[in-house]
Amino acid sequence: MSFTNNNQTKVLVVEDDPYMQIILQEFLSSTYEVQISSNGMDALAFLQNGNIPDLILSDYNTPELTGLELIDQVKSSDFFKSIPIIILSGEESSEKRIKCLDRGADDFIVKPFNPAELAARIRVVLRRIDRLS
Repeated sequence: MSFTNNNQTKVLVVEDDPYMQIILQEFLSSTYEVQISSNGMDALAFLQNGNIPDLILSDYNTPELTGLELIDQVKSSDFFKSIPIIILSGEESSEKRIKCLDRGADDFIVKPFNPAELAARIRVVLRRIDRLS
């Protein structure tokens, strides 16, 4: 499991729900090279194997390593700390949103989401880090 196209923007999706994996893969793959990890530990191992995405899109409640714990791991690493992270959550919780943003997430989106809004928010984050014109 690794990214293959060096010219395309790469998105690592961390999502344990198979239905959401399919939706995100189908929606994002028309624009980005997408890699799916079903839990935070697999995502971290993927990164540690030298696969550096342009953006991580992670569910808040993933097994083995939650979205919040993934933020902590990524942002504490000199190699990965510049990778932007967008958190998806099935719960509308101001406390969770603030906690994620304070720990280093670049955005927090509540599921179900409007796919066009998700796409726009991804573009905003990528523009901010100059990965998209």
